[in-house]
Amino acid sequence: EWNRIKKVIKTFKKRHINTLLSVDTRKSDIMLKAKSYKTDIINDVSGFSHDKQSLHVIKKMNLWKVIHHMQGTPQNMQLHPKYKNVLLDIYDFFEEKISKEFKNTKHYKKVILDPGIGFGKNLKHNLMLLSKISLFHSLGFPILIGTSRKRFINHISGKFDTKKRLGGTVSSVMFALSQGVQIFRVHDVIDVKQAILVYKKLLEQ
Repeated sequence: EWNRIKKVIKTFKKRHINTLLSVDTRKSDIMLKAKSYKTDIINDVSGFSHDKQSLHVIKKMNLWKVIHHMQGTPQNMQLHPKYKNVLLDIYDFFEEKISKEFKNTKHYKKVILDPGIGFGKNLKHNLMLLSKISLFHSLGFPILIGTSRKRFINHISGKFDTKKRLGGTVSSVMFALSQGVQIFRVHDVIDVKQAILVYKKLLEQ
C-alpha cells in the first residue's frame, strides 16, 4: 500500500502547501508514515477497528480523524445489510466511539464523522441517512459524506443512469449542504464547487 501512494504523499505538500492532504488507510503503519509527510487528515473506512494498533496511533496524532461507519467489511458489506434503525444505530456508533476512544484524548476536537453512504447500506438505509443527516450535528463535530457516483443514484434514476452520475451526485450534495453538512468527498470537484457557489449565491438574494 505504501509503495502505491508514497510518491504522491512525499511530494504533495511541496507543490500544494495550502491544500489539505487526506490519506485513506486502515493500517496504522501507513498512518504513521503519512503523518511524517504533513498529512492533515486520516480516514479509515473501518472506523479504526481493522488494525488493532490504529486507535492507539491515531489518538496521539494532532490531525483530523474521520470516524467512518461501515457495516461488515469491504468484501461483504453489501450482503443483506440490516439495522434496527439505521439512523439511530449509526448515531449510537459515533457516540460510543467518541466517548470511549476519543473524549479524553489531547486532540479530541479534531474529529470528523462520516456515516458511510453505501458502506453496508441498501437504498432505504442511504435515503434515511441523507434525509435525516442533520441529526448528527448534535454530536458536535463536522460531518463528511461521500455520495459521488454511488450505486444508490442508479437505483433511483434507473434508465437515466450515467457513467459519472453527476446529476445525482450534485443533487445529493446540494441537499446535504442544505442540511448543514460541511465536507463532501467527490470525483468531479470543479462541477460540484460550481454548483455550491451558485446555490450559495441564490441564498443571498
